[in-house]
Amino acid sequence: MKTRTQLRPLGLGLGVATTLLLLAAGAPDGWVIRDAEAVIGRPITPVSVAGVARRSTRRAIYATSVYAATLPAGCRTVVIDGVALHQCGVTYYQATGGRYVVVRVE
Repeated sequence: MKTRTQLRPLGLGLGVATTLLLLAAGAPDGWVIRDAEAVIGRPITPVSVAGVARRSTRRAIYATSVYAATLPAGCRTVVIDGVALHQCGVTYYQATGGRYVVVRVE
């Protein structure tokens, strides 16, 4: 009886040979999708909900316990879900009570 290690090259060879034969003969219709068939908002598979969930979930803004008296230089104001935030690089700040709290946007 041969071990898996001994059979691995045989399996690899059969896989490569099968692939080459299919490519040489041309794939039957239906094996290769030449054009994108999905419609925006409607996934091609009925069970696929990942795209729907991604588009329908809102971003959440969580305040941290880190405060700053002033904003760093080079910040810009952005509006996320109707909330005005200050984006400084990868960090977001929200004005509150005369100072700024660092917030996480998820």
